[in-house]
Amino acid sequence: MSKDIQIEPESGSSKPARTPASPPDKEVELVQAEESPVREPRPAQSDGKPVLSLLLAISLAVIVYFAVQTTGTIVPQVVVVALALMSLMGLLAVFGALAGFVHFGRAPRQKEFFDQLFDAVGEPCVVADARGLIIYSNTSYQQLVSASGQGRIVNLETLYAGYPDVSERVYRLARAAREGNEASEQFRLAAGSAAAGARSDAAAWLRLQVKPLKVGAGQPYSVWRLIDETDARASQEDAFENLQYIINYLDHAPAGFFSTTADGAIAYVNATLAEWLGLDLSATTDGNLKLSDIVTDKGAKLLGGIEPEAGRPVTEVFDLDLATRTGETIPARVVHRCEFDSEGKLQPSRTLVLDRRAHFAVEKNSGEAQVQISRLFNSLPIGIVQLNAKGTIETMNAAFLELAPKAKRRGSLSKLVREDERETLDRLVADAAGGKAETKPTDVHFLGAEETSGQVYCVADETGGKGAVMVFAVDTTKHSSLETQLAQSQKMQAVGQLAGGVAHDFNNVLTAIIGFSDLLLARHRPTDPSFADIMNIKQNANRAANLVRQLLAFSRRQTLRPEVLSLTDVLSDLGNLLGRLLGETVELKIVHGRDLDRIKVDINQFEQVVINLCVNARDAMPDGGVLTLRSSNVSAAESESVKPGLMPPGEYVLLEVADTGTGMPQDVLDKIYEPFFSTKEVGKGTGLGLSTVYGIIKQTGGFIFCDSELGKGTTFKVYLPQYIETQEEESARVAEAATGEPKSVDLTGSGTILLVEDEDAVRSFAKRALESRGYTVLEADSGEVGLEVLEEYGAEPDLIVSDVVMPEMDGPSMLRELRKRGIKTKIVFISGYAEDAFEKNLEGQTDFAFLPKPFTLKQLAEAVKEAIG
Repeated sequence: MSKDIQIEPESGSSKPARTPASPPDKEVELVQAEESPVREPRPAQSDGKPVLSLLLAISLAVIVYFAVQTTGTIVPQVVVVALALMSLMGLLAVFGALAGFVHFGRAPRQKEFFDQLFDAVGEPCVVADARGLIIYSNTSYQQLVSASGQGRIVNLETLYAGYPDVSERVYRLARAAREGNEASEQFRLAAGSAAAGARSDAAAWLRLQVKPLKVGAGQPYSVWRLIDETDARASQEDAFENLQYIINYLDHAPAGFFSTTADGAIAYVNATLAEWLGLDLSATTDGNLKLSDIVTDKGAKLLGGIEPEAGRPVTEVFDLDLATRTGETIPARVVHRCEFDSEGKLQPSRTLVLDRRAHFAVEKNSGEAQVQISRLFNSLPIGIVQLNAKGTIETMNAAFLELAPKAKRRGSLSKLVREDERETLDRLVADAAGGKAETKPTDVHFLGAEETSGQVYCVADETGGKGAVMVFAVDTTKHSSLETQLAQSQKMQAVGQLAGGVAHDFNNVLTAIIGFSDLLLARHRPTDPSFADIMNIKQNANRAANLVRQLLAFSRRQTLRPEVLSLTDVLSDLGNLLGRLLGETVELKIVHGRDLDRIKVDINQFEQVVINLCVNARDAMPDGGVLTLRSSNVSAAESESVKPGLMPPGEYVLLEVADTGTGMPQDVLDKIYEPFFSTKEVGKGTGLGLSTVYGIIKQTGGFIFCDSELGKGTTFKVYLPQYIETQEEESARVAEAATGEPKSVDLTGSGTILLVEDEDAVRSFAKRALESRGYTVLEADSGEVGLEVLEEYGAEPDLIVSDVVMPEMDGPSMLRELRKRGIKTKIVFISGYAEDAFEKNLEGQTDFAFLPKPFTLKQLAEAVKEAIG
């Protein structure tokens, strides 16, 4: 017997650790049936209970015997014995049939039925019991065994004993049969293999299949089938060869071809197109190649702008550019066919690509001009739409798709804009279709993920037939945004200048009020009735000073004292205070980011920012809610998508203040940072809270944005630039920490101070305050007078205290003149404006100190004491 065999295992089958012809572990054993003629399979036995049936029959016979014995006087003894024996035989026959020992006339007919049934299958079949014994085989199997040279019925393991790999598969199938599972194995027998049956003269593909068979409550059986799949395999191979033949023709066609899935992934690219684009053909079907990789962005938008037709394919022709791996473009004409399901959802598409470069040499006249016009149409930065006589979109270019991403061919133009603008746009199109010579441009807003604005022009299209219209759309989104920003900036600047000017004048007044209050308090004891009145005057003056500081914060003209700190520490320190401010109905959640970068801010001003935002959030939740403070780092890459054009990319630390309150409509959002704008009742707010927040954040170099939705809440996002400490700053900080010298509490001193101030009240208070601390004060009401006073004095004073803004000669001008004269006395500037408002006019001078107005007597004394040293 030939033993040439080739095995092709089924997918998913696993090879056992050992593969002998007969498995040594004997987990499942196909035992060879008892020797019997080839044509005499052993029939299956019926289940029964022979012992119980026999005992029951004998018992009934004895009972009958004794019953008759009692009537022996009537019937002869011989007759009685005969009747007893006949009864015994009848009972034995009945219970023998029940026990399975006796069969009546239907058994041969049942065997003949099953013989014909299994023979009708046409494939070799056997039935094995739980031990693997073959209890039945059909004629096909008997013929297969006979053809293999066996003189008796053998099991499958013996039949394929000469083929180790097949024995391995029989072993796996036997194990599956014992476990009650259905399984199959496929293998190939070479030509000349007797075990191949009718296919022994040629190579054969066979499948061995086992299925569990359970009859009633008896022992389980298994049915084995040997299926010839040679013809089916040959058909598959022929079909594969034909497919390869077709693909070979398609790959080397003189035109490009590609197919995409519904999500835009490339499913197939032929070799011609892959060669044009410089693609690796083996890497075009791995699912990583997208439509945008082989077509320019504008071309991809055109292919995606086809109006779906449910259940019908749509074919469109485009002239667009293909993108190669080298960055070059190829002019091409594509025939794009899309299919949609019954719900209008896009299905896989197929596209034919024609390289227009090969036609340029031939199409010198009209053909080339047509191609060039088509490419120009799709490359123009102005959106162009051609409407047919029905008013629906016939064609459009890529620029219009960028402006109106919801546009589709055979779709409506007016449905692409806001509902309140549709009537105006329809009227404009109707005027152009009616032949009106001049149509005024119309500003519209196109709907999309982000609303865009554009200016639309309409003209009649004579080439498209009567009623056709050509629509031109210019993107004005950035232009409108810049106009809005410029107007807002100018308005804020004007209000800021006004606020700064008012604040400066108020600071002079408040300085005098607060200063003279301090002088009065110094002469009155707390038990004096006037003490409480003076204290009320000072407290209200301080309230007014806080209001002025808010105006300066909005105009970004306040003096900041920035320091490097951690946002985590700031929020932790504010936790208890915020808890008391918010009340019991508002739940406060603080979520700290991990490894936050450091920031540089004025701690007092920044705390004011957080408090203002939290108080506003509390007022927006009258029935209670949740206020969440969340901090995190923002990388440069993440910052690019925050507000492009408004916030430059960089490393930021983000503070989010989110509430679950009533939210704000858009018209309120547009005005929240304007000073004195408030939605609160009269007397419950100054309208300067968010204006102050905005000014502090801007002066710190940060950004603030607000997102709000009615009924859902509001979120303020504050972006502060990450602070990077220089080596010099780090050294100075370490040295200062190591020194740890306590500040002096003695505010008295000695020396001569030149006081220059144009406000009489402020000058009078400052002079009395300094003289009360032991200093000698020289007065001047302007810079020029100050210089004259010094000339008369004839020596350098110990310190100069000067206002910044004064008539004739201001403070910085006086300082420059003093330096020219060789006077190097240190100067302390006092002003109602911020320090950086005049610092640029000092021409690099750094030997000065600054004290913002309004100031108290103690603050003035501290500044002078520190400056004199």
